[in-house]
Amino acid sequence: MPNGAEWLVILAIVILVFGAAKLPALARSTGQSLRIFKAETKGLREDDEKDPTTPPVTPSAELPPVPPPVGPQVSQPQPPTEQQSDTRNS
Repeated sequence: MPNGAEWLVILAIVILVFGAAKLPALARSTGQSLRIFKAETKGLREDDEKDPTTPPVTPSAELPPVPPPVGPQVSQPQPPTEQQSDTRNS
């Protein structure tokens, strides 16, 4: 996390990028987006609590490594046969 002096540098960069006049509108829209996000996540939690048939999701510690693919990596497209090309032009 940034310390006090780092926050000042970040704030100065934000003011340079967006301009001082647009900062209140930017803060307002960020707050509005955060409120919408919180309301949606709360709704999802309530939906999960209402439906007891779905088991709770527990994150796994780590996924096993994926083995490298065997055989040719890229398959070449096959040219259409005469019958296939006739149906495409119809």
